[in-house]
This record gives sequence, C-alpha cells and structure tokens, in this order.
Amino acid sequence: MKQYKVGLVGFGFIGKVHAYGHTNIPLFYDQADFGSRIVKVCTSRPETGEKAVRQLGGNVQAVTDFREITEDPDIDLVDICTPNNLHAEAVLSAMAHQKAIYCDKPLTSTLEDALRIEAALPNYHGIAQMTLQNRFFPATLRAKQLIDEGAIGDILEFRGQYLHSGSADPKAPLKWKLAEGTIADLGSHILDLMTYLLGDFTQLCATTHIAYPDRPSATDPAKRIPVTAEDNMMVLARLANGASGVVSASKISTGVEDGFGFEIHGSKGALRWEPMNLDQLFFYDCAAQSAPIGGRRGWTAIDCGQRYDKPAGFPTPKAPIGWLRGHMHCLYTFLQSVYENKNLGPDLRVGIRIQKLMEAVRQSAAEQRWITL
Repeated sequence: MKQYKVGLVGFGFIGKVHAYGHTNIPLFYDQADFGSRIVKVCTSRPETGEKAVRQLGGNVQAVTDFREITEDPDIDLVDICTPNNLHAEAVLSAMAHQKAIYCDKPLTSTLEDALRIEAALPNYHGIAQMTLQNRFFPATLRAKQLIDEGAIGDILEFRGQYLHSGSADPKAPLKWKLAEGTIADLGSHILDLMTYLLGDFTQLCATTHIAYPDRPSATDPAKRIPVTAEDNMMVLARLANGASGVVSASKISTGVEDGFGFEIHGSKGALRWEPMNLDQLFFYDCAAQSAPIGGRRGWTAIDCGQRYDKPAGFPTPKAPIGWLRGHMHCLYTFLQSVYENKNLGPDLRVGIRIQKLMEAVRQSAAEQRWITL
C-alpha cells in the first residue's frame, strides 16, 4: 500500500473533520492501494498543537509554522484547514514545492489572493482538490448523473439554498466566520453545487443583508464590534439557455439547523433534495402515465442512502447517511486522484471560479445591478 504522509495545517473544527477522514477511511473503503497518515500538525499556538497531538495519537509532530509542512520533503499531502484569510500563503508555498493539496473552501478570503494562485498554476504540476463535500453524497452524485443523462430535459428553473440560524440571535459573538460573511461560508457551497449540476451562470443579480449593526466581541462580550459582512445572500441567476433561478445562503434563517437543498425543474422532469434529508433524492418523471386516476405520475423517492460504488462498503448502504460521510468521500476522491495522478474532484481552478463568482455576488449586491459573467 502507498501510504501518503499528511501535514495538517490547522486543527480547529474543520481540521478535526479532515483528521477523522484520514483516520477512518481504511474502515470505509475496502482497498489496499493507498492510504494516508497524519505525521505533522500546524496550529497557531504550542498548547493547541500539544492538544492536537494527544487527540490524534501516534507519532505526530506539532509545529507552529506552516512552512515546516509545505517545505518538508517528507510530506506528500498538505491538508489546509485554517481560517480563509490564511489559505493563500499556505497554498502558494505548497504549490511552489509541488505538494498535493487538499484545501478547505473557499480557496481564499479575497479575489486578489485567488488570482495570485491562478497566476502560479502554470508552474504547478501536482494534484489539488477543494473540500466541496456536498458534491459527494450519493444523492448529489445521482442528481448529476440524471441531469447529464437528460432525464429531466432542458432546465427551466431552479432553486438552491443553504440556510442556518446561528446569527439570528443578536447576542451571537462576532467570530471569524461571521466576520468573513455568509457568501464565503455557506454561499461558496451552494454556488458550487448549483453550477456543478447546472453549468456556469451567465448573469446574476444579488442582494445581501446585515441583520444587526454590531455584535459582542468573541473575546470580550461586553465590547461591541461593528458588523461589516453580510448575514445572508439572495441571488437571481441565469443559465446559458436563458433559464433562471434563485440561489440563497443565510445565517439568519430562524429555526433552521442545516438547510441544504435544491429543486431543479426541467422539460421532462424534476429533481428535489430536501434539507435535513441526505438519504433520498426525489425525481419527478413527466413520462410516467397520469391515468387512470393519476396512474404512476408523481415524485419518486430514490433511496440513495450510502450507496457509493465499491470499494466503499462500510457501513451498510441501507444505513442513514450523515454529514461527515460526504466529507469522507470528498477526501477519498482526493487520495484516489493523487494515487492515479489525475484530478477526479474539484481542483484549484474550481476554487478560483467560485471565488470569482462570489466576488460577482458581492459586486452586484453593492452596486444593485445585474452582473454579466
């Protein structure tokens, strides 16, 4: 087995998610060609590094400078899990040293940093993938297949959403994700999935909203910090065929836990993925007979569950799927890409494209006009 040595840059929430994948992929995928092992972890402070080493177990080294990972000749894969504003320098350093790169979304905090990465692409010959795990549930994989097969015909209209409620509370502190804004945090996911399924948008018109002018400081609740980043986005988007739809992301959707879903309506049928139901993809087939008394016409729930292609096999395909499972298949696809030396998932170019799309959303909202892409 080819055992790739991984340097994990960042060990907050998403770092633990990625570490879970590296640790447990051997149980979920019955193959002996490749695997991964975390050998270094980079955190901002020695004490958090020591905690990471304890939690990861094994012979893991803690460092506080990402260059000790990106420039280390023994490291095969650089896994970047830091806050968005720290991605660019780590990505560029890993590219310069021809490392395989697995980078959490979005690629960077700014379009300028994404363009720096784009300029470095001609000299980069490694394999890189974005963590866009919502592409990697059986339901979304099946939706892509059905659309590409023409099962729902020409796209007529669509809706995509990623809704949370964490910022609906005015007492929610201004942590870094709130300061980065909802477009980057949730919008990057739903914009990617909808363009992955439907193709690139040609035009968009967006609006955003800041719910409260200030919030408590994350370090000192008595201190109020001005809010400058949006709490939600609503985008009216057009496809190349003229069809239009709405894509929204929000952290002020009161009562919503993890409201990721879509509806796509076509000339031959429709698809629906419902929030908080990762197991089933709903398919409406206009060719089904509607007589007598409705015949067999109606929405069919496709039990996608955990029915990944082999070598995936654990747990049973019939078991309910969870949020972590999409992350695991996203990471497995990256490892397979490195092993086969070809990109099988969303690469850095996808990350750059989504960065440009998010910037267009911000520009449209600021200038209150349509943007041609």
